Amino acid sequence: MKFDVIVVGGGFSGIAAAIAAAREGLKVMIAEKSNCFGGAAVNCLVNPFMPFKSGDKLMSDGIFSEILEELIKMDGYDGQAVFDEEKLKLILNRMILKENIFPIFHAVLVDVKTENNKIISAVFASKTQKIEAEAEYFIDCTGDGDLAVMAGCDYTLGRKDDNLCQPMTLCFRVGGIDTDVFWSERDELNKKYVKAQAEGKIKNPRENILVFTTMHNGILHFNTTRVIKYNPTDVFDITKAEIEAREQVFEIFDFIKQNAKSFKNAFLLNTAPEIGVRESRMIKGKYTLCKEDLINCVKFEDSIAACCYDIDIHNPEGTGTTYHFFKTGEYYTIPYRCLCPEKIENLLVAGRCISSTHEAQASYRIMPTVCALGQAAGVGAAVAYKQKSNVSDADIKKIREILIKNKAVID
Repeated sequence: MKFDVIVVGGGFSGIAAAIAAAREGLKVMIAEKSNCFGGAAVNCLVNPFMPFKSGDKLMSDGIFSEILEELIKMDGYDGQAVFDEEKLKLILNRMILKENIFPIFHAVLVDVKTENNKIISAVFASKTQKIEAEAEYFIDCTGDGDLAVMAGCDYTLGRKDDNLCQPMTLCFRVGGIDTDVFWSERDELNKKYVKAQAEGKIKNPRENILVFTTMHNGILHFNTTRVIKYNPTDVFDITKAEIEAREQVFEIFDFIKQNAKSFKNAFLLNTAPEIGVRESRMIKGKYTLCKEDLINCVKFEDSIAACCYDIDIHNPEGTGTTYHFFKTGEYYTIPYRCLCPEKIENLLVAGRCISSTHEAQASYRIMPTVCALGQAAGVGAAVAYKQKSNVSDADIKKIREILIKNKAVID
């Protein structure tokens, strides 16, 4: 099989990259390791969307807004942040097929073939066979930078001093809750939680119980497990993390069941299919986005996305979460150079694995922003393809013009 562009990873960044490239007339394939599109939103039950507005100004528009509009049509979005991931799966299928993009599910990247600083093909393991696909350009939307690393790109992992990443979290849902009562007793419940933690009855190092509403009555979403000091790119560490996180799920559920009136008839509805990863590899690119860029609200000449979400760092060592909040109207931009790896000339990266520091990644990692990064990568690949150039030499003026035309927020 041969394509103009191959996108690896079908989360928000991958979906946007594939659609953006296809709309520029390219023949596109998208490979996803699970059975649906949506990435962390569906595989890890990450919900709701973190803030993507600064005052009334959208930071993520374009393809992200198209997705929201489709969710609204299906009554799958509350208008603020919460969404229905089952409806999201269906919507993303339809969007991909509408653009004549070639999708493959259950395709796990296992090898990359390179020649003269370019990727020639990617090899995927499937149910019955290995699938090798060739392309002129590739976009890594795996979240972990798997494609880039297999191609020989350099990267950093976690924070600079010790390579520890932000904690992993296994999200879960609880049904049968009297939600009005729960919200009235939440503060007291958190006090009991801290006391039980101090007494050694709670092993989870998180400082409180993090919970969100859902689209459905009587069901709440818990994003409160916290597994620390494991490497999210090591299968043995991930296995340990999944096992430890599941113990935490039942630890938290049993604790609330024993201490909250609202949980009298509650039951554990489901856990995410896989543990959620906040941070892992960050590919070394032509420019490395850093904390100072964010705090100073830098507007780059080659900006291709904007963000105002706080620098939200869950302690890689245990208890505590630190924040830097942006004032209303403040935001920073992300340069195209962060999507361009140093070594491979026909590869772009999008999503949380772009070139940045630990602190910067803690802000732009949210789904609305990575969707914008994916859209930019798709356009960048298309411009490079038409110019027959390396991705880093693609006409940035043209890329920005196309993004603006398609309602992306870049300044």
